[in-house]
Amino acid sequence: MSLTGTRSRVVRTAGGLSVGYRPRALLVGTGCLLLALVAAVFAIGSGEYPMPPGDVLRTLLGQGDPADAFIVNELRLPRTATALLVGASLGLSGAVFQAVVRNPLGSPDILGFTNGAAAGALLVVFAVGGSSALLAGGAVTGALVTGTLIYALAWKGGLHGYRLVLVGVGTTAILTGVNSYLITRAGLTEASRAVLWMTGSLDGRGWDDVLPLALGMVVLVPLVLLGCGRALGMMEMGDDAAYALGVRVEHTRLTLLVAGILLVALSAAAAGPVSFVALCAPQLARRLTKAPGPNLLPSLCMGTLLLICADLVAQRAFDGHQLPVGVITGVVGGGYLVWLLATERRAGRI
Repeated sequence: MSLTGTRSRVVRTAGGLSVGYRPRALLVGTGCLLLALVAAVFAIGSGEYPMPPGDVLRTLLGQGDPADAFIVNELRLPRTATALLVGASLGLSGAVFQAVVRNPLGSPDILGFTNGAAAGALLVVFAVGGSSALLAGGAVTGALVTGTLIYALAWKGGLHGYRLVLVGVGTTAILTGVNSYLITRAGLTEASRAVLWMTGSLDGRGWDDVLPLALGMVVLVPLVLLGCGRALGMMEMGDDAAYALGVRVEHTRLTLLVAGILLVALSAAAAGPVSFVALCAPQLARRLTKAPGPNLLPSLCMGTLLLICADLVAQRAFDGHQLPVGVITGVVGGGYLVWLLATERRAGRI
């Protein structure tokens, strides 16, 4: 079988553990990750003090002069690390939600979880201040409360994909109004910062913004990929088939929903509610891998590539002026959403 084949291969470890993989999916994921790292080098070199890629690499390896080391390691690397981790988190969460609801519209942006995280973060910022730990706690609380509400409203003898999407769309509309009201109640300075944050921005990110997301991903990514990935693939065949294969469907679905919500919340705390990456990354990954199933790892890598490229464009598109990264993802992702809706309508699914 060729390296780009879509059929699964199995590797058996020394301890007797079997690990399955698809060569083409592995190739796509690796390619996206390598391209993301290349884009990250160029992103680190962007700014008022431009640096060629060679100098960036030398500085990252500890061979740069003190001035370059300060610019790279203290000012620019935290922003780039945030972009890479947020992109990976959104790509993985989008793949989880789309697989759980069996709907390409199953994105946290559309389902309301992103707005719930934003509402929780805004409440914390306006009430007690905006430290990274408090922001992350508020975003997680808001997202979990929103997720619980949506799950309860969408449950009717089971969790149907389109019912969850419809409830999520309504919740998103309500939370958009709530967030707008919170901003109007804030002072001028706080409101300006909140609007920039709500757009999705990586400007001024430091290592304290990276840490909560990185720690969360250390736990959540293995849980999704290794703990629930195989069961999620079975659940895409339908609940009855998954039950027959020994999957605890509702327990697995709830675990995945909670993990996906936490990934979205921590991403929102780190960079604001960056839109459409969770929607686009899994679909693009699936089209490149041409493989069935949730494509969790390729989606994670695709999300990383999409967000770091969006940040690179945001820094370089307009000379002397940087855009919030959410503006780029919103423009591109909005066009993709229109195309996706038209495709689903022609297929008779909406």
